[in-house]
Amino acid sequence: MQRSTGLFFGSFNPVHVGHMIIANYMATQTALDEVWMVVSPQNPFKKRQSLARDHDRLHLVRLAIGDTPNLRASAVEFDLPKPSYTIDTLAVLREQFPERTFSLIMGGDNLPTLPKWKNSDILLRDFDIHVYNRPGYELGELQDHPRVFVHDAPLMHLSATYIRQCLREGHSVRYLVPEAVAKELAVSGLYR
Repeated sequence: MQRSTGLFFGSFNPVHVGHMIIANYMATQTALDEVWMVVSPQNPFKKRQSLARDHDRLHLVRLAIGDTPNLRASAVEFDLPKPSYTIDTLAVLREQFPERTFSLIMGGDNLPTLPKWKNSDILLRDFDIHVYNRPGYELGELQDHPRVFVHDAPLMHLSATYIRQCLREGHSVRYLVPEAVAKELAVSGLYR
């Protein structure tokens, strides 16, 4: 039987409890068997200086996941051409893991922009898309698509930008990031 794997893409700069709540919700309260948190390499539209090195962010995601059995960190995009497109990443994963079916996980703010993505017609034809509602965002006409599943996952008003600001200003990020991540940030000095 094929395992149903949800792909939760993000820069996770750094990973925080809001990310982990969504990942855990999708892995335990939907039809998905597991969730892979795919750490995205440098996005050409984001400022480089605000982004920690790829492997540092991956390390923090691994620490956040710990021994949670149905969550996994993935660096699949690190070796792909930049910028990496979701459809290309999915093609690589399907080839590497033919025993799995892959789905996308995205926020409701991204769903209306999906038609602008590379090969969005193939994405919608071949992959389920699990959407977590985000307050203040209309889902648009794709919310009724047969491959789109909308979930009311618990959300936090928390951003990685805010956490980086706290770290720069020497404020505590306890309870904002998983405990293992907080310890690593304190020791490493990342984002200071």
